[in-house]
Amino acid sequence: MAIKNRKQYRRFRIKQRIRKIISGTPERPRLTVFRSNKEIYAQIIDDLNGKTLVAASSRNKDFPKEKMTKKVQAEHVGKEIARKAKDAGIEGIVFDRNGYLYHGRVKSLAEAARKEGLKF
Repeated sequence: MAIKNRKQYRRFRIKQRIRKIISGTPERPRLTVFRSNKEIYAQIIDDLNGKTLVAASSRNKDFPKEKMTKKVQAEHVGKEIARKAKDAGIEGIVFDRNGYLYHGRVKSLAEAARKEGLKF
């Protein structure tokens, strides 16, 4: 098994462990984070109905185009997802780190969303 596949498999196992416990409901949907090498994406999902309620990413058209670090990108996405969630009437969520460690970009996205008023 190649190293890349081992890393992916490890993250997949962690993700399954988390998803066994965490599930989004209409009252408290799930905020999930996906991190690629260049971009960061966040979605608020209602798992019971299988719907994505709100989404934000660093690839949106209205995202600032100036040069910034990936951590700052994640903060912008966290603020944007929190604003969109408030507009949709969502206040409380369950955070799904999607198998990633809670530090760096994932942590800065979560903290920015908390500062904007999202409760989790």
